[in-house]
Amino acid sequence: MKIFRNPDVMWREEDEFREQAYKGLDTGEDVAEIGTSILLHSGKMHSLNVLGTEIWKLCDGKTPQEIVSTLREMFDVDEEVLRKDAGEFLQNMKEEGLVYEE
Repeated sequence: MKIFRNPDVMWREEDEFREQAYKGLDTGEDVAEIGTSILLHSGKMHSLNVLGTEIWKLCDGKTPQEIVSTLREMFDVDEEVLRKDAGEFLQNMKEEGLVYEE
């Protein structure tokens, strides 16, 4: 199963907030509430934090395991925790129609 972004979703990355989030990660701050991208779909706006943004960007035909492997290289997080969080996030994104599987 490969995950793809819905091409009907409009999105943009918020550069200033992305930089703020990565600086916070470097100093050990909790950056979960910093929105680093915005998705627009079906009249709804979704704000994604830094992890959500990176998952979103990786939804280009990768499998969930490939996504987790790439994220492990980017973030210092236990693989099992990352697999669980990424899986739940991808499921929510599928339910919202933001991504699909093939």
